[in-house]
Amino acid sequence: MKKHLNTLFVTTQGAYLAKEGETVVVRVDKKTRLQLPVHTLDGIVCFGQVSMSPFLMGFCAERDVTVSFLTEHGRFLARVQGPVSGNVLLRREQYRWADDLRQSAHMARPVIIGKVSNCRKVLRRVLRDHLDKVDGDAVKAAADRISSILMHVKIDIPLDKMRGFEGEAAQVYFRVFDHLIVAQKDDFSFHERSRRPPLDLVNSLLSFTYMLLMHDIRSALECVGLDPAVGFLHRDRPGRPSLALDMMEEFRPYVADRLVLSLINLGQVNRKGFKKAAGGAVIMSDDTRKTLLVAYQKRKQDIITHPFLREKMPVGLLFHTQALLLARYIRGDIDGYPVFCWQ
Repeated sequence: MKKHLNTLFVTTQGAYLAKEGETVVVRVDKKTRLQLPVHTLDGIVCFGQVSMSPFLMGFCAERDVTVSFLTEHGRFLARVQGPVSGNVLLRREQYRWADDLRQSAHMARPVIIGKVSNCRKVLRRVLRDHLDKVDGDAVKAAADRISSILMHVKIDIPLDKMRGFEGEAAQVYFRVFDHLIVAQKDDFSFHERSRRPPLDLVNSLLSFTYMLLMHDIRSALECVGLDPAVGFLHRDRPGRPSLALDMMEEFRPYVADRLVLSLINLGQVNRKGFKKAAGGAVIMSDDTRKTLLVAYQKRKQDIITHPFLREKMPVGLLFHTQALLLARYIRGDIDGYPVFCWQ
């Protein structure tokens, strides 16, 4: 349990939340673990087997404290909210910004900066830790080119041009992604990014991990009252969670790509855990999928210092923290959106 930005995240399984006077009390095994005045909270997010008294739900609704329930793994389930206009006003402002191409470009810029910066960090970390196992010249050249692209996206340019630089950075990054695989090279080779369906083992792992990441970020956006379907970098398309895909960009390299590389390089997955379907798609076995899920949940428990807030928190709470920062920026509470850049 940890309080971030006036939101209380309760992750301890079996916890029970109750109202006591003007405070929220968190009990575990009938023992009080935390007690906070309700006026200090903007929201409460409960993960997994966390229950709450109906009196506290009503009290939070009266005091404009949104209560959200998620599965233990971060999938959004439901939200309890009183008859207030805050989320309506927030979403209306979000829609206005999304309809303005100049404002959309302004919002897309930090997202792309975060993605490109984190891609470069992944490459530089490999050069630092595995220089003797990789083609150092190729990886360094890619990192240098990404640095050049990063300088271009930091200035005020139209959205389409920004997308072009983002696409080029992705091509440069994935062009050397195979060099980052330093074990099981005969089985896990990467040539290019393939989706719907993934056509090799590495793409199968990447696509599934990106899906997990997208669902977690969508849940985080739901919790703070933003519409996951209306984005800025990704435009509207029926059935597509565009804003979730926007925010996902800054986390792909740090969370998903590094996890997939670790699974391969540490031998936690192998070729026997995959099969090819008739249409050419590569599909994971149940055991391999379980291995990935366990590793993903374990990764979310790692502790990191948030680069903007300078607070320590689990990786899994980064998504909710970034969503809250984005909502605060759209509401005008802070001067800009502090994108997550891995340090």
